[in-house]
Amino acid sequence: MSPGKPSILVTGGAGYIGSHAVLALKRAGYDVVVLDNLVYGHRDLVEKVLQVELIVGDTGDRGLLDHLFATHNIAAVMHFSAYAYVGESVADPAKYYHNNVLGTLTLLEAMLAASIKKFVFSSTCATYGIPEVVPITEDHPQNPINPYGATKLMVERILSDFDAAYDFKSVRFRYFNAAGADPNGKLGEDHNPETHLIPLVLLTALGKRESISIFGTDYPTPDGTCIRDYIHVSDLADAHILGLEYLLNGGSSEVFNLGNGNGFSVREVIETASHVTGRDIKILECDRRPGDPPVLIGSSDKARKILNWQPQYSSIKEIVSHAWQWHQKRHE
Repeated sequence: MSPGKPSILVTGGAGYIGSHAVLALKRAGYDVVVLDNLVYGHRDLVEKVLQVELIVGDTGDRGLLDHLFATHNIAAVMHFSAYAYVGESVADPAKYYHNNVLGTLTLLEAMLAASIKKFVFSSTCATYGIPEVVPITEDHPQNPINPYGATKLMVERILSDFDAAYDFKSVRFRYFNAAGADPNGKLGEDHNPETHLIPLVLLTALGKRESISIFGTDYPTPDGTCIRDYIHVSDLADAHILGLEYLLNGGSSEVFNLGNGNGFSVREVIETASHVTGRDIKILECDRRPGDPPVLIGSSDKARKILNWQPQYSSIKEIVSHAWQWHQKRHE
């Protein structure tokens, strides 16, 4: 551990965004401890690639948390261990409220008992629901349309109340679409099941899937397909380091959108992937899915201004290229 740099607990550090945050923390000189129940996380990423301490366990296990905080000198927590499948949250909301809300509340109570009051929270643009205006700013009304978004909003409200009552400081990051992979090829996106567009397109290019579906080609957008804000996962991780250091330096609780500020259509992403991979990608045009807004783009001006966050990889070609490098290594 570097002199002057405290230890950081990363919950969900064996997952996609969490593992990239661990890598960024290590590069910034922090000592890192990962807590992950490995329901969706990957043990090999933490132990072999990142080479940091992994504690296998759940944020809902108060005894485990108390022991962890008693035996490690933790200065702050980065919290990524949420379930994040929108469709599943609709089908099984109990699972989501139990893990995402109750698990987080248990973690926060254990932190308070250990006098740890700095928390970086992985929230989501799903707390906004259907956008009334784009680009979406942090003061946009929050009206989530699914249980996943509702659980994240509930935690945001808990954090506001904890700050008022206990002087508990948090940075809440509302992500748009995390995408891409570590530019050096160390880490990437490996979900099971996979639901995100870019990895699904690349798995199609690799021959692991027959085709990629476009849900709706009649939206009021230039090419008729939905437009989304894709943010490179390494830029996302860098923002978490800045948010952490903002808190460690005495910053007050804040909320920030993290997005690209630009939108790319489903068809643009597929065409970019075809260009990057040099492979034909079979498309199936399907009906719209209920609840899909035509355009979702976030404004990240606040993070740029307050945290001095400067994303490095904002082009869709870079995002897809880094993801392709990872997918080839993982699957071929």
